[in-house]
Amino acid sequence: MREFIENLDLGAKGLWFPVAASILFAITALIIPKKNISWREIYITFGVVGFVTWFSDGLIARVFDLFDIGDPNKAGIGDILSYTFIPTSLAILYLNFLTKDNKWKLTIGFTLLSLLIEFGMVYVGYMKYKGWSWLISIPVFLIAFGLILPIHIRLVRNK
Repeated sequence: MREFIENLDLGAKGLWFPVAASILFAITALIIPKKNISWREIYITFGVVGFVTWFSDGLIARVFDLFDIGDPNKAGIGDILSYTFIPTSLAILYLNFLTKDNKWKLTIGFTLLSLLIEFGMVYVGYMKYKGWSWLISIPVFLIAFGLILPIHIRLVRNK
């Protein structure tokens, strides 16, 4: 039991930020009125975006070692919550409000929101760049919101 608690990395600097952000975005995604997304689409999006996030972390943070989140030797509670709930909740919120008319406004808004979350993680000391940069994050977020998520929802809806 002691080892389990140690592996949660509860002493990580800035842990409060990913925990608070994860809870805030997950609750928001759950309770916000659903406009353009069904519960089935939420379920599929949660699984797909969650898998891609964890895979990307494994590749970018672990294999290429471009950034650390929390203790680099542990997958603590902050890692688990932030990788599981922040990207998935943002994707669900984005898709909930996505229309043809607001795609690029929404894409820019969610890119800025994602950057603010990243800046917050760095500011509180929970995330440390080791070859990564927020300038790299900008095209990643723009591609995710502007290209990948719209394609994802079309595939899910078989359109």
